[in-house]
Amino acid sequence: MSALTGTTRLARLVLRRDRIRLAIWILGTPLLGYALAGSVAGIYPGQEARLGYATTSASSLVARAFNGPIHGTDLGAVVVAETYVTLALIVALLSTFAVTRHTRQNEETGRAELLGANVVGRYAPLTAALLVIVAANTLAAVLLAVALAGAGLPLAGSVAAAAAIGGVGVAFTAIAAVTAQLSVTARGANALAAATVGLAFVLRAAGDVLGEQSADGTRVRSAWPSWISPLGWGNQVRAFDGERWWVLALPVALLLVGVALAYALAERRDQGAGLIAPRRGPATAAPRLLSPAGLAWRMQRGTLLGWAVGVAVLGFSMGIAGDEFNDMIDANPAAAEAINAMGGGADLINAYLAAMLGLFALTIGAYVVQALLRVRGDEADGVLEAALATAVSRTRWLGTQVLAATLGAVALLLVAGVTTGLGYGIVTGDPLGQAVELGGAALLRLPALLVIAGVVTAIFGLLPRWSVVLSWTALLVFLLLGQLGAVLELPQAALNVSPYTHVPAVPAVDPAALPLVVLAAVAAALLAVGVAAFRHRDVPS
Repeated sequence: MSALTGTTRLARLVLRRDRIRLAIWILGTPLLGYALAGSVAGIYPGQEARLGYATTSASSLVARAFNGPIHGTDLGAVVVAETYVTLALIVALLSTFAVTRHTRQNEETGRAELLGANVVGRYAPLTAALLVIVAANTLAAVLLAVALAGAGLPLAGSVAAAAAIGGVGVAFTAIAAVTAQLSVTARGANALAAATVGLAFVLRAAGDVLGEQSADGTRVRSAWPSWISPLGWGNQVRAFDGERWWVLALPVALLLVGVALAYALAERRDQGAGLIAPRRGPATAAPRLLSPAGLAWRMQRGTLLGWAVGVAVLGFSMGIAGDEFNDMIDANPAAAEAINAMGGGADLINAYLAAMLGLFALTIGAYVVQALLRVRGDEADGVLEAALATAVSRTRWLGTQVLAATLGAVALLLVAGVTTGLGYGIVTGDPLGQAVELGGAALLRLPALLVIAGVVTAIFGLLPRWSVVLSWTALLVFLLLGQLGAVLELPQAALNVSPYTHVPAVPAVDPAALPLVVLAAVAAALLAVGVAAFRHRDVPS
């Protein structure tokens, strides 16, 4: 029997299990790319506006760190500078999580052992997962190229930009194949892969910050750290600026090396084991773990700490960048109009700060979804059934999970507001005052996050099997409508679907109590529906 026996059938199984996730991924990436491209084209319609953007971005170290290098004043180059990092991070994380789900998670849950009882080669499960995920990245890249070209960008540059983003997904598919061999748990494998994504981002940012600005001030040539980062490779393709097609061979080479290394590591470990030995815990558990609240904190603390560090770094950087905002606005009135649409108010600096806090609230919404979807994972893995066999009621258990996610959201909002205020206050001479003001402004976004928590809870109670797909889809819809809807000039009826639309854009405008009260009431109703439905359905479902 060959080591690849059964690969085709296992690939079909992967497609069957992930048909909804893959459809959202493959169709959502080009749709998001098309929407972002249209938004950028509306903000920077003319050559003069793009020249101002290019010179400001090339001279701003903050812009180079977070957006990457700019490659000229063509509309396509501006679109890539504004959208590449976002799309690349999305496909990188989607790829790593998908590989882990169909490799390490299968071993952890016993599915791999069950499949191995049939005529299945040793490498077949890993190979099947890699084939499907690489194919998904490829198809998403093809559709993204069509979408960018449909948005009015040149075909060659559109293909290069889409291929660069697809290449990021392929590269991290290879990395996840290796991390799946190292950790004994799916959570550990995902953590290793996510840490690799973070390291790649830091290396790319360092290379772009250390890069050289061109003589005309509209281009940046990255330094060597970008060349050792898979996220940096996409920038080096230079879409819409004399494309360098040969760079696309780098993620393919990494895929081949990663697959060979994963195969070699798989030969050296037992089924279900990892090459990194799990850390031994204490002989006796802490008393706090006997309560649902203590267990929820134990399970969430590592994730919350990672989110807090990332939010703090981004918040401080966005605050520092506020000092450069006036220069960008002076060079581009269209950008001022877009920021005003996102942040509201006549004071553009306050509109910028409000828009940044709005973006943080959207991002923290992903934390709320991730934290609450753990309840579905506990149900599927049998943990919930064991917990409910004790004196813990369903209402108490689910309420504790919602409370833990809500308190985590409060903490992250405070971190976002305070660090943004500190960064902006340092450049304006009032760090303490700005930290207090923006910390309070950030907390006003909490009712929108409570609505998201209510939506996830209601879906979990009513449609548990669809909770993962529907919850992330709802967050994506809220993101597009709440943050890009105003820029894309969508009808107000569509904008009202997103809870973020109803949050006052403080500090750009004065706070209003009524919208916050209404959002809190909607969140309470959704939470009540979710808890009631959970109490009356089967577990597991």
